[in-house]
Amino acid sequence: MIDINNESGVEVDLDLVLRLAEHHLGALFVSGDADLAILMVDEPAMEQLHIEWMDEPGPTDVLSFPMDELRPGTSDKPTPPGLLGDIVVCPQVAEQQAETAGHSLMDEICLLTTHGMLHVLGYDHALPDEERRMFGLQRELLVAFAAEERRRRRS
Repeated sequence: MIDINNESGVEVDLDLVLRLAEHHLGALFVSGDADLAILMVDEPAMEQLHIEWMDEPGPTDVLSFPMDELRPGTSDKPTPPGLLGDIVVCPQVAEQQAETAGHSLMDEICLLTTHGMLHVLGYDHALPDEERRMFGLQRELLVAFAAEERRRRRS
């Protein structure tokens, strides 16, 4: 089950975020019974989490809190049900990043949610090889989701 809440005060298309999360879990062969929470928070709440969990000042764009250390499955052996974890996104920070990158707020939120989902599934980008693998998969998932959304809008 995917639980999404917006406590940020910024209007976010939560239906789009839900479709994105469902798409990615399916593409990564994660059980539809796995639990994932996605929370949109304002800058003060994100700053508090950032200090508490990362010992870093100021708000950040996304934080991930993996729970059961589940990993992506395969078509033959999907990931079993369990607690994937929590993803916390700050739309205010995302707005700034979207403006800098020249795309929409929802494009940035989709990017950050995808990034957070990969972290709860065990991906990291601390080392160059990890970064190539994670960011490559992130791009693949976003491109596939965008294509799915185009097909959905046409039908």
